[in-house]
Amino acid sequence: MNQVEFINHVKPFKDKMFRLAKRLLVSTEEAEDATQEVLVKLWKKNDVLKSFGSTEAYAMTITKNYCLDVLKSKRATNLQIVHNNYAENGASLQQKIEDNDSWNWVEKWINDLPEQQKLIIQMRDVEQYEFEEISKILEMSEATIRVALSRARKTIREKLTNTHNYGIQ
Repeated sequence: MNQVEFINHVKPFKDKMFRLAKRLLVSTEEAEDATQEVLVKLWKKNDVLKSFGSTEAYAMTITKNYCLDVLKSKRATNLQIVHNNYAENGASLQQKIEDNDSWNWVEKWINDLPEQQKLIIQMRDVEQYEFEEISKILEMSEATIRVALSRARKTIREKLTNTHNYGIQ
């Protein structure tokens, strides 16, 4: 595969790689560096890339592993969720403020989840990956992923309900 073919091959999922790296590493610069490093690794494996079942799943696995290695070396624990276009255009100022507040709390609670649940929430609810793809990337059974996702959502839902109903954080 020549350089142009390679670029066209990875272009559809390059942004997903970046968003996963951004989710894990927080810093935009570090996420860009990680994405670049993964692309270099993929380029070096260019000759065997088509032999993989799903290049995207393979690239996401490499991205995840690379970022986790970076996190281990830095012992970083802060993650952030990206939330664009959450509030409706026609919403009142009060509604926008409440929506923003809710997003901030959800972001904080996601950050407080165990590492595995954070990854699964990011991949399923933010990146919209199918369970089968997440299973390949995280090397876990689909059942385990569904259970972890259910627990993570339940934790966030309970905290959001308590905050809205009782003002408890």
